[in-house]
Amino acid sequence: MPCNGNSSEYCGGSNRLDVYSFGGANPSASASSSSSPSMTTKSSAKPSNTPTGLPSGWSYAGCYIDNAQGRILSNQQPDNSALTVESCIQACIGAGYTVAGMEYSTQCFCDKYVKNGGTLAPADTDCNMACSGNSGEECGGPNRVSLYSKGTVQTYQAPAAQTSGLPGSWTYKGCLLDNAEMRTFPYQIIFPNNNTATNCLSLCSQYGYNAGGMEYSNECYCGDVANIAAAGATIQPESDCNSVCSGDPTVVCGGGDRISYYQWTGTPLYTWKFPTGNAAGEYVFLIGGVVIPLITNAGVNGKVTFLEKYGTGAPNTTGAYELDLSEINNFTAAWRPMHVKTDIFCSAGLTLPDKVGRQINIGGWANGATYGVRLYWPDGSPGVPGVNDWQENYDEVKLQAGRWYPSAMTLTNGSILVVGGEEGSNGAPVPSLEVLPKPVGGSVVYCDFLDRTDPYNLYPFLAVLPSGGVFIAYYNEARVLDESTFATAKTLPNIPGAVNDFLGGRTYPFEGTTVLMPQHAPYSDPLTVMICGGSIPGPEIALDNCVSIQPEVGNPKWTIERMPSKRVISCIAALPDGTYLILNGGQQGRAGFGLATQPNLNAVLYDPSQPVGSRMSVMANTTVARLYHSEAILLQDGRVLVSGSDPEDTRFPQEYRVEVFRPPYLLSGLPRPAYTIQNKDWAYGQSYQIVVTQGSTANLRVSLMGAVASTHGNSMGQRTIFPAFSCNGNTCTITAPPNAHTSPPGWHQLFILDGPTPSLSTWVRIGGDPAELGNWPQFPDFNVPGV
Repeated sequence: MPCNGNSSEYCGGSNRLDVYSFGGANPSASASSSSSPSMTTKSSAKPSNTPTGLPSGWSYAGCYIDNAQGRILSNQQPDNSALTVESCIQACIGAGYTVAGMEYSTQCFCDKYVKNGGTLAPADTDCNMACSGNSGEECGGPNRVSLYSKGTVQTYQAPAAQTSGLPGSWTYKGCLLDNAEMRTFPYQIIFPNNNTATNCLSLCSQYGYNAGGMEYSNECYCGDVANIAAAGATIQPESDCNSVCSGDPTVVCGGGDRISYYQWTGTPLYTWKFPTGNAAGEYVFLIGGVVIPLITNAGVNGKVTFLEKYGTGAPNTTGAYELDLSEINNFTAAWRPMHVKTDIFCSAGLTLPDKVGRQINIGGWANGATYGVRLYWPDGSPGVPGVNDWQENYDEVKLQAGRWYPSAMTLTNGSILVVGGEEGSNGAPVPSLEVLPKPVGGSVVYCDFLDRTDPYNLYPFLAVLPSGGVFIAYYNEARVLDESTFATAKTLPNIPGAVNDFLGGRTYPFEGTTVLMPQHAPYSDPLTVMICGGSIPGPEIALDNCVSIQPEVGNPKWTIERMPSKRVISCIAALPDGTYLILNGGQQGRAGFGLATQPNLNAVLYDPSQPVGSRMSVMANTTVARLYHSEAILLQDGRVLVSGSDPEDTRFPQEYRVEVFRPPYLLSGLPRPAYTIQNKDWAYGQSYQIVVTQGSTANLRVSLMGAVASTHGNSMGQRTIFPAFSCNGNTCTITAPPNAHTSPPGWHQLFILDGPTPSLSTWVRIGGDPAELGNWPQFPDFNVPGV
């Protein structure tokens, strides 16, 4: 074979060396050889020995030049000392390719087209090396490929960085240094066969990342411009980015440790605010606790109930306490011991729509506790101790199926829907739902979607929809159920996860948090559901986005909004001005004991009245880590009570301290408005009067905040309603929501706001007690208020 550097000299051949020695004897030949090798030449456009029996549709395409501007075929098969034309073609067919090339006797390459501007060699005789497995066939030569294809060969010119036709407002910035040990951008996506600038960058911007690019042909990276300086990455020579995109042979997708780097240069994908001083709100220590609560509930008696692990928790507690906020400076008076009989560990809770606002707790840890139905009739008042206690007897009142990690919701008919869970103590799934009180002839309803997504669907998110039906979100899926049969009425698109992992989940154990967006009279807008945070399988990196959807509209889509930081096992509290406080949680891990790290110490205020992408403000920090089993609920004075953290982890304390977060509307120095009200039991669509005793009615707003039980990212019972009202002087008439689909029967805190500042709230009941829960249960060891 002629030498690459001098065609008049010879440099070996197929499995042969031209051997030279210095100052010694010539080696003896092991076989007969010629002292003057001759070079075989051909002038034919085809090899002298055309292979026969090629697969149907395959034919010889010519001798091509390789490596002039890079490899012309990207997918090299293992070298084969028995290579033939036929074996290479079969290898390529098996790998799903339509072009096969043989080079240097033993090498086989595959692809779907010729890349890097590959062209025919000046003479077909340039491909003159015999195949290692058949000396009668030619398998290319040095930088020469014997090319075969199925159909006509498509050739693409040498690729370059894509600078036009980019999605959105992306701009190419150059070939950027990357480091496999400390990546420039945090999120990697592998596109084995379809990595392109369009596919990669569209995904980055969809999830709110303003920097990204492609590396080593099939790798896509997303992040922020700030990541570049943090990693010390710099722009490198353009020639360093020389890998062809796996999805577009005309475009460069980086190189080894090099990123074809693009930056979003249009309207910012997100704008986070960073208020300071009073505008950032503040965390304030409230009181030392006596328990680590697993569920908290603001009662209609002006107090807060704390329920904890009973039997698996601290040995010297009773399992339940009630906090009197008016006695904060008197520790003994502030905490009233209460009692449960079974372990409420990971149960559900609600405030019932009966006339006294009893609280219900459902399910529990193991054995009989999983069937538990516990009821508490709130009594006493601020400063006046109550005497009532939790009542339960699972031999008399119990669930049909034992449930650990269930969710609960009040239906439009006033009964209680209980969904999901496990048998207890990490037991088998309970993929079903049931209704309390048990209807005549009622039974559990099997849910195949819960069975299929076990164990990632615990504590599913539930909501009654204004147009009818029940919204349910579980793991990374969502659907609408018929409110009578509970059959699936509508399957919604899968919930987006992380930019690099669509399997990211939103419910326990990848626990995020959810709320319903405000509903404004005349209630013509569809309801919006928002879910924030969560985690991904495997490395369990917390999600850094909120997603929202309007389930009732035709062809609903999820909207993704970047959060300023990652969160899992977090909480969200609805505020009376229509904003939401996101807080607690960690930035890595998932729900469970010892399974989350990197506590997220700052709060984020979400304002849905602002444009998407500009709704989040980074608020004040706390010094208290709130990880697994933390809670957040709205108090009647507009503060948010923050409690719990039960990580069972030596790195983080078991947290007994109770804090409050004071939103900016309480720090403005403006006086609170005030009002009086006579009728606190409202029927749908009827009008009720309040008298404003302090503040102006010129800029008045009225909000109704549903009673909430907070646990595991769930705010069971949450609803934010801005009803219609009008004022004549200081007398204002408020119109109750029109029906149970707009606002299911239940108790609400009634606030008025003068500008940004809320009043103290009063509890009002809306919609009565249509299921007559006030008469339930009929056993002598349960007290019932009647209807």
